[in-house]
Amino acid sequence: MIDKIENKYHDNLKSWPFKEALQIIKRYGGYANFKLPDKKYILFETGYGPSGLPHIGTFGEVVRTTMVINALKSLVDCPTQLITFSDDMDGFRKVPENVPNRELLSQYIGKPLTSVPDPFEKYESFGHHNNAKLKSFLDKFNFEYTFISSTQKYKKGDFDKTLIYILENYQKILEIILPTLRSERKETYSPFLPISEVTGKVLQVKIDEYRPKDGTIIYKDSEDNKNYETLVTGGKCKLQWKVDWAMRWMALGVDYEMCGKDLIESVDLASKICKSLNRKPPLNLIYEMFLDEKGEKISKSVGNGISVEQWLRYASPQSLSLYMFQKPKSAKKLFFDVIPKTVDEYFNHLNVYSDLEMQKKFDNPIWHIHNGQVPEYRSKITFNSLVNLVSICNSSDSKIIWGFVNKYDPNINKISNPEFEDLINYSINYYNDFVLPNKKYLKVSSETKVIFDDIIYLLENKVTEKNDAEEIQTQLYEIGKKHKFENLKDFFKLVYQVLLGQEKGPRLGSFIKLYGIKETVESLKKVLT
Repeated sequence: MIDKIENKYHDNLKSWPFKEALQIIKRYGGYANFKLPDKKYILFETGYGPSGLPHIGTFGEVVRTTMVINALKSLVDCPTQLITFSDDMDGFRKVPENVPNRELLSQYIGKPLTSVPDPFEKYESFGHHNNAKLKSFLDKFNFEYTFISSTQKYKKGDFDKTLIYILENYQKILEIILPTLRSERKETYSPFLPISEVTGKVLQVKIDEYRPKDGTIIYKDSEDNKNYETLVTGGKCKLQWKVDWAMRWMALGVDYEMCGKDLIESVDLASKICKSLNRKPPLNLIYEMFLDEKGEKISKSVGNGISVEQWLRYASPQSLSLYMFQKPKSAKKLFFDVIPKTVDEYFNHLNVYSDLEMQKKFDNPIWHIHNGQVPEYRSKITFNSLVNLVSICNSSDSKIIWGFVNKYDPNINKISNPEFEDLINYSINYYNDFVLPNKKYLKVSSETKVIFDDIIYLLENKVTEKNDAEEIQTQLYEIGKKHKFENLKDFFKLVYQVLLGQEKGPRLGSFIKLYGIKETVESLKKVLT
C-alpha cells in the first residue's frame, strides 16, 4: 500500500519517476479531471527478448517501471497492472556464447525460441528456460507483475482480432516502414512472418498476396520452392518486430513502456503505426544503455557485465535498485568496482533521510526504493571500511568483524540491525573475490620509515578514543604535509599500500576509529619490524 502524497507537495516533485507519473496523469485529464481509460486501469509493459539469458538491464527496466507505478499511485487513485512480455516466438538468430551444447543449438537457427531445445536440459525449450530465469529473479525482488508469453498469445488466438486489423491495413503499414529500409530489403519486406510448414522456421520471405477477406497471405517457401496460403492468426504467423510491438500495444491496451536508446527508431515507427490505425501509442521513457568495463553495450548473447546474481553476492537488492534509479537517461558503466560506491551511497541516503524536509524526502532515491516506507537506519560505518576491516583482520569470520563493529558502536546488533549482518557478509565476499587476489604489500624503506614512525607517535601520544574520525583525519593530513607530499593522495596511497596491500582505501580517520587506535598501532609496528 502506497501512502498518498498531500496535494501541497505535488507541484514541486522533481525526481524522474514523479515526472513520468505526471505525464500519465496529464494524458488522462490531469489532477482535477483524472479519468481512467475504458479498461479501468493503467497498463504498464516491460519487454524481454529471450534469445539469451536475462541480464541486469532487464531487471533495471522492471524496477524503474515499478518506481513510476508507485509514484503514480501516490498521486492519484489509480488501479495499475504491470506485464512482463517475452517475445519468445521470435526466430532464433544466433547461438549465445555463454551456454552449453552450442553445436546442438546451431541446428535450430531460424526456429521460434520456444521450439529450440534447452541447452541446459531443464525446460521444454530454450525460450522456456530463459523465461523461467527471468521470472525467478524478478520474484526475488517481490515485483508485482503478470508474465506474458508471445507464443501463448499468438497460438491461443488472443492477438487474432488485432492481427486481422493489421492485415486489413497492411498497405498503410508498408508506407510507414518501407522508406526506412535499404533498397534490397524493400523487395521482400512484409509485416507478416509466416511459420514454415516445412521446417517450422520463422520465414522472412516476400508475400505474394495479402487476402484480408480470407485472413490469409500467400508466399513461396524457399525450402521446397512451393507456394503456400496460410492464416495470419492462430500462431501460423508472427509479425516483424516493429509491427509486432505496435500490435501488442493495441491488443493489450498498453499505456506506458520504457525502453533502451537502441530502440528509438522502433518506438517511433511503432507509434506511427498505432496512430495510422487510429490507436493511441503508449507513453515512453527512453533510457541510456548499460555498458561493461570496456564501454561496450551489455549483451545477453555475450554475457558481459554483471548479472543480478553476481550483484547480490556483494550487495543488497536495495543498492541495486539505487543504481537503477540514478540518471536513467545517462549511459553508465556496470562493472564490479561500482558496487562498493553504490552501497555506500545507498546507506548515506538512508542515514540522512529522516532529517530531510518532507518535500525533499519524496525526491530522495530512498523514497522510491522503499515505496515510501523507509526504515530507520543510523551508522557511519561504510561498506568500504568494512571491506578494509576484513582485509586487515585477514579473517572471513563475521564474528570477528562484529567484535570491531560493536566496539565502535555498541548500539548496532544482529537483532535490531539485520541489514548490517548482511553488509558484513557482503564485505567478506567482496574482499575474498576482488581484494585478496590483488593484494601487494609495499615494504617500508629507510626513507619512508620516518613517516610511519610519526603516524605511530601521533596515535600513541596525541590521539585518544575521545577524538572523532575527522579529528584523526586532520592530524594525519598534517603528517602528510610535514613530509612534503605535494598531493596528499600520494601520502594516503603509501599508507594503504603498506597497511592494506592496496593502492586505494577508506577514509583513514574513519577506518582507524572502526579498527581501533591500539590495533592500528600494533599493525603498523608489525610492518616496521
